[in-house]
Amino acid sequence: MAVAKTQKKRTTKVTGGGVQPKLTKRKAGAAKKTKVKKVKLVKKEEIKGTTALIEREAKPTEQIVTVRRQRVFEKAAVKEEIPRKAVAEPETVASMKLTEIDSREYSPDEYKRLLEMYEGTIKDIKEGEIVAGTVLGVSKNDVIVDVGFKSEGIISLSEFTWPLNIAVGDKIDVYLEEIEDQNGQLILSKQKADFMKVWDGIQDAYDSGELIAGRLVRRVKGGVVVDIMGVDAFLPGSQIALRQVPNFDALINTTLQLKIIKLNKSRRNIVVSRRVVLEEERESKKVTLLKEIAISQVREGIVKNITDFGVFIDLNGVDGLLHITDMSWGRVKHPSEMVSLGDKIMVKILDYDEKTSRISLGLKQLTPYPWENIEEKYPIGKKVTGRVVSITDYGAFIELEKGIEGLIHISEMSWTQHIKHPSKIMNVGDKIDAVVLSVDKDNEKISLGIKQMEPDPWDTIERKYPVGKVVSGKVRNLTAFGTFVELEEGIDGLIHISDMSWTKRVQHPSELMKKGDKIDIKILRIDHENRRISLGYKQLKEDPWPEIAKKYALGSECLGTITRVLDRGVTVELDDEVEGFVPTVQLGKSDLDNPTNAFSDGDQIPLQVVEFDRTAHKIVLSVAAYYENREKAELDRFIADHPTRTVPMSDAIDEKSSNLRSKDYKVSPESPVEDESIADGSPDIPTPEEESPGENRSA
Repeated sequence: MAVAKTQKKRTTKVTGGGVQPKLTKRKAGAAKKTKVKKVKLVKKEEIKGTTALIEREAKPTEQIVTVRRQRVFEKAAVKEEIPRKAVAEPETVASMKLTEIDSREYSPDEYKRLLEMYEGTIKDIKEGEIVAGTVLGVSKNDVIVDVGFKSEGIISLSEFTWPLNIAVGDKIDVYLEEIEDQNGQLILSKQKADFMKVWDGIQDAYDSGELIAGRLVRRVKGGVVVDIMGVDAFLPGSQIALRQVPNFDALINTTLQLKIIKLNKSRRNIVVSRRVVLEEERESKKVTLLKEIAISQVREGIVKNITDFGVFIDLNGVDGLLHITDMSWGRVKHPSEMVSLGDKIMVKILDYDEKTSRISLGLKQLTPYPWENIEEKYPIGKKVTGRVVSITDYGAFIELEKGIEGLIHISEMSWTQHIKHPSKIMNVGDKIDAVVLSVDKDNEKISLGIKQMEPDPWDTIERKYPVGKVVSGKVRNLTAFGTFVELEEGIDGLIHISDMSWTKRVQHPSELMKKGDKIDIKILRIDHENRRISLGYKQLKEDPWPEIAKKYALGSECLGTITRVLDRGVTVELDDEVEGFVPTVQLGKSDLDNPTNAFSDGDQIPLQVVEFDRTAHKIVLSVAAYYENREKAELDRFIADHPTRTVPMSDAIDEKSSNLRSKDYKVSPESPVEDESIADGSPDIPTPEEESPGENRSA
């Protein structure tokens, strides 16, 4: 029955004494222990048939009216404007039974009035609507809210914006999701209520593309949560700025103008972007700037990005490149030495390409050109002081002032020392005194020298080492063309290989001396301009060739010992350590193509002088000339003593290759004199390029 169904949903108890107020939790628990009969409503037809029975059961109870029940009746009568008499003597209702404690029954009209009184204390609320509520309590994790229903609702603190600003008694709007869950609890939501209230405004902003203010609340994975009109929205990290933001935490609690780029009402998903706003602003500023920009214009910019080759400057919407070479007149290793991200600096427009919109900027152009009047500022011969800023293999760069650097070449570092690398005598950051040697304004170069701070020992070298003087020195280095001898610290001289012996053809200086030996030498020549000293070793003895010329005149006969066998002849040693040369055709064997097939080192052969050149110190000898005026039998015995041997082809090739290699450094008496210095006995000193690595140019 409809009336009975409605009765089950009501929680207010009806007794014979009137309407009781809503029970507290404690009283409700106690009331469960009392057995209560269900109120039974019957139809009017059934009431007539059972009137007599109900009257007999109700008569004893009608006479029981307690003082407490009387007060309840009186209050109800005043509220419902029921006459006093009716309250004092309630009518008998046959269709309703009271509890076992009080069997008073009410008429349908009385019951209806009681229901209306109860329903007046409960608000008419529906699911899916926003309702007003009052905060009853705030706990560690939840907020208890009363919305005027039979029970309170609980909302998690996570749904309230931070910092939390809520107290007991505050009026808030909440969204009613469910009137009653499985636990009989109201399901409320603060976030959904906020979302529903501002949704229309958010939808309008999204449709029109208008900007909306948002406060960055907290950082989450992939971006930042933004508070927009009390609703949480998501700002992705890629949409915060035009370039990647290294630290999102620095933006928390800041308010930005944002644009909604994605909206989903059912999922309450709002995605906003700051980058879109910045791009639109940049494009607008770019159009304006490109109309105003001009070469040689000075503008303010913000350092946007730093690279190894330069700095990108934001010129109010347009980026320009400040190359590292245009940052300072001086030396800059990295742009970060001069600027930092976010710095505001003044720059000059050097170039602008309208097609590509590329802008070249300059910073050093805002200061005067330091090389102007450089000749007057640093004249040749002036003593200056600078700081070492760079060291290379060939010298060191000295900063004289900001933008002005000079080079000290390694050859200008010492008069006497053999400096292999500038780092041996100076380091980066050292202060150095130097002398200006030359100035090249066009190429922005200044040559400096530090050895010029002291007297040049070569100015007095002729007085200290006159030509013809015999001095002592230390063998410092051996080369294929001679020996370097150190006369004193930093002063070297060269003994050419042709000045080592009067009579012997020296193939390498190591045949006569070794490194570290102390030897006596003679000063032959001083080249002051090229700072070279020529020394002689054989000149310590008198020239024996005048006597040799008498002893080995043309036609004279002698005995020689073979010292070297070559493909074009043999070298022999005569008396007094004099060497001579016998060509192949003069060895007395007409069928001999290669002397190595018939002769060996150490063989003694008879000889006759056929050519003598005193100037070239060359003696040519012949076996054939020796036997020319002798018996044929003697020549036959000589030929028999030196038979021609058959040499395998491979050995012949190896032997020929060996002889060719020997030609690289051996000078035969018969070979033409290509070096004039050997012919006249006054060898030229090799240039520094000819010297072995590590040799000093002063040699």
